[in-house]
Amino acid sequence: MRRVADVLYEASMVIEQGRRTRQEDAIVSDFPAGNGLGFVVLADGMGGHAAGDMASKIVVTEVFSALKMHSGDPTDLEGRIGDILCAAARGANECVGQYSSQSPEAEGMGATLLAPVLMEDRLYWISVGDSPLYLFRDGTLRRLNEIHSVMSQIDYLVDSGMMNREEAVNHPDQQCLTSVLIGREIPQIDCRAVPVRLAHGDIVIAASDGLQVLGDDRIEELLRFTRQQSAAQIAEGLLQDIARLDDPEQDNVSFCVVKVLRQSEMAQAEDPPEATATQHELHRETRRGRTGSVTILARVSRAREVAG
Repeated sequence: MRRVADVLYEASMVIEQGRRTRQEDAIVSDFPAGNGLGFVVLADGMGGHAAGDMASKIVVTEVFSALKMHSGDPTDLEGRIGDILCAAARGANECVGQYSSQSPEAEGMGATLLAPVLMEDRLYWISVGDSPLYLFRDGTLRRLNEIHSVMSQIDYLVDSGMMNREEAVNHPDQQCLTSVLIGREIPQIDCRAVPVRLAHGDIVIAASDGLQVLGDDRIEELLRFTRQQSAAQIAEGLLQDIARLDDPEQDNVSFCVVKVLRQSEMAQAEDPPEATATQHELHRETRRGRTGSVTILARVSRAREVAG
């Protein structure tokens, strides 16, 4: 029997197409019940049509497989977390390049990568691109990972006196990414191998940039209001707020909300009626008013001990 960890997680995933013609986000999570270890892998594809959605699927599949393979030995995983995460990213990058080189219609495809790994009260991650990783604690939201875009480089140039503010504000390529998994050398990798310590009540959100239509201030406001609710309710609230904006240019949006709880808190959480001790993810689809809009929520139960 596995030891039931003191720090447990409640997680909920959302993915929605928005107003785009294709879904180019991909997301998956794995939080095996009771062992205080879990991770999310998210990719935001680019390249259009058959390219972007395939790139994100390749990246998520490769990185998820690598982490899943090592998750059976958490001590070894944590001891080599930086090397394992970087190797997974480079392996995914190589697979994207191989697919692109063999498929002319996929030339130029690529994807961002965001993969947070939670181990008891410790948070590690790897990210490439601009998909945000948030930590909400004591009423304050902060972004943890780097932004690999021209905009972040412009800020550096202004701060260092190499570019004035007016030039920066009017720069035409502010949103262009400076690092992405595209099959070539990865210019920038944010790999956190020294953990951020987590506390009971923390909320971690891994997201594609589609969530940022709300703005960080609004996300923080919503989390202050909903932080006592379940992860599924928090995720649903964020999605409803995006829907209220009714942005005609709404990007694909995917994210995973993870609440850090004590075992006693999790035992009191309300489980869906169909939950069982052996189910890691329970999916339900909720149709929205807009044509083709599908929300997928995954409730992850941590309340019980399972056989190892």
